[in-house]
Amino acid sequence: MALTLRYVTHSEIGLVRKNNQDSGYASPNLLLVADGMGGAAAGDLASAVAVEAIRQSDAPTPSAEMLDVLARALHRANDRIADLVEADVSLDGMGTTVTGALFDGRDLGLAHIGDSRAYLYRDGTLERLTHDHSWVQSLVDDGKIDEAEAAVHPHRSLLLKVLNGQPANEPDLTRTTLVAGDRLLFCSDGLCGLVPDPEIAAGLAVPDAAEALRQLVDEALAEGGIDNITAILADVVESDGSTEPVVLGAAADRDLPTAPIGLPGPGSAGPAGTPADPAAPSGPTAHGATAGGATALGAAAPLEDEARYNPQPPARRRLVRPLVGALVLLLVAGAGLAAAFSWTRTQYFVGAAGDQVAIFQGLPDDVVVPLSRVYEVQPLALADLPAFYAQQVQAGIEVSSLTSARQTVAELAEAARRCELTRPTPTPSASPTGKADPRSTPTPVRPEGPATPSASASASGTTGAGC
Repeated sequence: MALTLRYVTHSEIGLVRKNNQDSGYASPNLLLVADGMGGAAAGDLASAVAVEAIRQSDAPTPSAEMLDVLARALHRANDRIADLVEADVSLDGMGTTVTGALFDGRDLGLAHIGDSRAYLYRDGTLERLTHDHSWVQSLVDDGKIDEAEAAVHPHRSLLLKVLNGQPANEPDLTRTTLVAGDRLLFCSDGLCGLVPDPEIAAGLAVPDAAEALRQLVDEALAEGGIDNITAILADVVESDGSTEPVVLGAAADRDLPTAPIGLPGPGSAGPAGTPADPAAPSGPTAHGATAGGATALGAAAPLEDEARYNPQPPARRRLVRPLVGALVLLLVAGAGLAAAFSWTRTQYFVGAAGDQVAIFQGLPDDVVVPLSRVYEVQPLALADLPAFYAQQVQAGIEVSSLTSARQTVAELAEAARRCELTRPTPTPSASPTGKADPRSTPTPVRPEGPATPSASASASGTTGAGC
């Protein structure tokens, strides 16, 4: 008998947030959790759009095709977000994590981007199936901090990859084989960001799935419930019974706007090959090729007649109208650029100004047009930072506010101080009388040449400082 998924689900606002920006979906074929970001007006939209796009792939899928199907589904969701942002610039900056999997009765194909998580609990052992795409996780990977420090790091919510309409963010794609008795947990960081893995394992050990999920949610609330909490707990069982799909969170609660995605021109056929109504506006359903060459030729004749008999303005007016139109477009474009420039002055990041760490006002990407200026130069030299942090500063560390930028500089200064403490103290040069020359100045020892964080750590005899 083929294996199937029997699941329980939960999604809630939590104790602090004003709305639920998480979304989810569960069916015997597909498990999916998405955690939106971008503010109350956009985070829920991003996660709901992602779930709506990806759940179109909810169908029995052969194991060999799972990862390709999931990758295409995530790209489709990413394109949908890009179209919405293009249609409404106020949505710029919204994005969502996605952790989703297809199941064929034996294999689980998993796609993941962001810091929501998927866990596998088997024979009393908990395994994390996903890897967080966060800056703090990169520090853990490089040995800079441990898991306990990561759990309380002030920048633990800073993500390196999400679905946000940009083409470069590719998901992780993996596949694993499941057996009867396995238990899966898909959750947003409102749960896994507050409840440590050992406590998650203890919760998943509870035999009753509904009670296990209730216990995990209660643990997250007891830790403050500072974020939305969405979780799907699924048991792998030998059963041929069917379970109804469930839509969770924002995907179930809010209406989604329509955005033009690859709209065709007028005169196209409808989805079933029916000729489109020439008086109707083109839309998402008006696409495809025109049915038959005779129809295309017949549609061209009225246009030709209209051009032939339509009265034309004098030549001078024909020249003036395009010029006026171009002028109007330039004025509109200028107003848009001015508004965009004003918005950049509300953004900050930490970067390098020469050899010093500095706070910049604006955006770090100013390859063609300058989009930033130095706001404050800090009394902190790049050379005093551990190699990893220096690279981060040179690349530009984006922050949410000026206060956050100053906090980041303070953390960099503390990292530089810890790094300095790990460096060997040089022996002072002796004077002719055998005493230390008070005028001599110890020279800090630094590794020569460029080095990766791990290499520089090795050079200084430390593990994790990267000095």
